[in-house]
Amino acid sequence: MITGVFEIMLVNIPELLQKGDTIGIAAPAGSADRETLHKGSRILESQGFSVFLPQGLMQNSGYLAGEDAHRAEILHRLFADDSVRAILCARGGYGSLRLLPLLDYDLIRRHPKIFMGFSDITALLSVFCEKCHMICFHGPMLSTLKTEDSLADFFQSLASGSLLRIPAANPLVLRSGRAGGGLAGGNLATLCHMVGTDFHPFFEGKILLLEDWKEPLYKIDRMLSQMKLAACFRGIRGIVLGNFSDCAAEKEIHSLLQDIFREDDIPMMAGFDIGHGPRNIPLPLGTAAEMDTEKAELCIFGPFTRQKSSV
Repeated sequence: MITGVFEIMLVNIPELLQKGDTIGIAAPAGSADRETLHKGSRILESQGFSVFLPQGLMQNSGYLAGEDAHRAEILHRLFADDSVRAILCARGGYGSLRLLPLLDYDLIRRHPKIFMGFSDITALLSVFCEKCHMICFHGPMLSTLKTEDSLADFFQSLASGSLLRIPAANPLVLRSGRAGGGLAGGNLATLCHMVGTDFHPFFEGKILLLEDWKEPLYKIDRMLSQMKLAACFRGIRGIVLGNFSDCAAEKEIHSLLQDIFREDDIPMMAGFDIGHGPRNIPLPLGTAAEMDTEKAELCIFGPFTRQKSSV
């Protein structure tokens, strides 16, 4: 591990999840239908967990899972409920950004627990890490717990707390090197939409994870360029690319990244099964990580979960 290079400021570590614990389901963005909720719940229950579907979870307001205040209140209830040991988002879509000014971050900070999602949920992951100093998990949602790989990855991440070694499935080095820093990032489009708000993302001292879905090359260029002009990338230590599913050709995206970061002496590596794709390896954000292009892997150092309190 590279030492003396970075410090991890996040100390709000959620408790380890164990068989028999209750996982609460949230819908901060798009609405989830009854079949999706029940199918995902059965998967979790088959693995020995209890599932809590809060009242009003299936409300629908256009493309949102209920009004903003309603979705925010469900999150508040799940965090405040000590019988709920982890929170899994039902699906992405759109809507998490609208909740950011409505959330009680002091309440969330006082009740740290495993919180997992990706795509549009990136907005919540990013802000919980920054404002609540809480380690969050970028990973599958209830609607994406389908393949054996995703299930195995999901439960491994919940049962582990010290070290994760994530190899690149199809490693491609865009710029060689090693770097250490706090792990941050997620969905590119969602992060870009936070620019200029009170929740503007900065990645100084961080290894930045990026992934996306159904974005043409010019839009990826525009988002990266906007974030660069807004100083989001100033002082980053390295870049790890997950899936860019149904986007432009990978070769074009990689060439674009090399151009955007041509003046930055940082390692960049692509080919990780993270984000939109058949496999979505869960990653704890806000903890220490190291990328090594020679080994073609990302190492994440814990603790990112802690043993349950005996009280």
